[in-house]
Amino acid sequence: MKIVIAGAGEVGLHLSKMLSYESHDITLVDNNEVNLKDGENYLDIKVVNGDSSSPLVLEKANVNNADLVIGVTASESINFFTCVLSKKLGAKRTIARLTNTEFLENGSKFDFSSIGIDEVISPENLAANEVKLLINDSGFTNSHDFENGALKMMAAKIQNDAPFVGKTVMEAASVFPGIKFMPIAIERGGTHTAIIPRGNTVFKNDDHVYFITCHDGVDELYNLMGTKRDKIQQIMILGGGRVGYKVAKELSNEGYSVKLVEINPEKAEDIANSLPNVLVLNIDGTRVDLLSEESLEEMDAFIATTGDSQKNIMSCLMAKSKNIGRTIAIVDNTDYFELSESIGVDTLINKKLLAANEIFRFIRKGDILELNKLNNMNAEVLEFLISKESIVKGKKIKDLDFPRSAIIGGVIRDGVGKIALGDFVIKKGDRVLVCSLYNAINKVEKLFL
Repeated sequence: MKIVIAGAGEVGLHLSKMLSYESHDITLVDNNEVNLKDGENYLDIKVVNGDSSSPLVLEKANVNNADLVIGVTASESINFFTCVLSKKLGAKRTIARLTNTEFLENGSKFDFSSIGIDEVISPENLAANEVKLLINDSGFTNSHDFENGALKMMAAKIQNDAPFVGKTVMEAASVFPGIKFMPIAIERGGTHTAIIPRGNTVFKNDDHVYFITCHDGVDELYNLMGTKRDKIQQIMILGGGRVGYKVAKELSNEGYSVKLVEINPEKAEDIANSLPNVLVLNIDGTRVDLLSEESLEEMDAFIATTGDSQKNIMSCLMAKSKNIGRTIAIVDNTDYFELSESIGVDTLINKKLLAANEIFRFIRKGDILELNKLNNMNAEVLEFLISKESIVKGKKIKDLDFPRSAIIGGVIRDGVGKIALGDFVIKKGDRVLVCSLYNAINKVEKLFL
């Protein structure tokens, strides 16, 4: 595909890197020469220096021949204008990054396609939703709902007392009657390389395992993993930006007791006025003594959402030292993922990776409804819609020419999630979840075309 990316910040450079690895024809546009040089020197891409909201710059980037234009600059208005102009100049599809979550919350009022914007994404909105899921599934390091929870992807580190350490996948499945979960990927020994499990794969202590499970299989997973379901009620949030505000609003609406710490007095007052069910504290969130005065030690969860990754990590470590059971930090740098387990933060959330997941869904072939890249691993989970042309339609799973480095984790049929084994017959309209290593994605896509 010919893809033009407007914005050479963290999101734009990350997308450029990931897409160039897959041999797409990438052009990166930005008026910051330093950022462009990073892309030009280290990636196999073309760069154009200039303002992406300028028709002349867009013509220089050949948007008239572009299959996709992605606006991910720091300016919401530039992203909008870039996409509108690109569509007028001939681009086939456009995606604009938003920072204001109001557009998505009131999406039915805005017909973006009528002005030339095919899709809008908000990394802030995605991050807030991820935090909320993790609070509700407090015993796991990752959690994601497919089709409103018909199937869930959950991940956790195997505890020493888990009943299936040293057992094969087949042996572990026999621990409970009926199979309500499917292991789809294992990260072993901090290698950041995914193992696609088979029936004879042996689970080891400290494996980080990703599962697909039905709604009624969650409790079984807690028992199987030796993971404790923490009772969370008291939550403290550091930072009153877009992510912190949205998380505080939604968690308080769900009945959680929420305290939000914001150092800026004007912003703190505004949040207090608009969120009457949230206790807003206008204090320095890096001061342990001040937080202790506000009952930090009584919190069940601590969520750091400021724009400073290091501050978020250090604040979570401070919270962990006070025996707070659940810590979540928003970070900008993917390198921090390698540190999360060793330094003790329960979960790191990266907005640009979440944005990349959304954008990759529009680039993959086939009827892909959703896509999730596994954190810091060489694997993706894709949700395919089965059409009448799909090669897999009408076939049993065991009869598919499926690559060894991919696995079907589950199927959603008529809104009901199912853990599909070898004799399961795939039908038109099914939504199939597949976990695949990068090297097998092209072959998997062809099966679902």
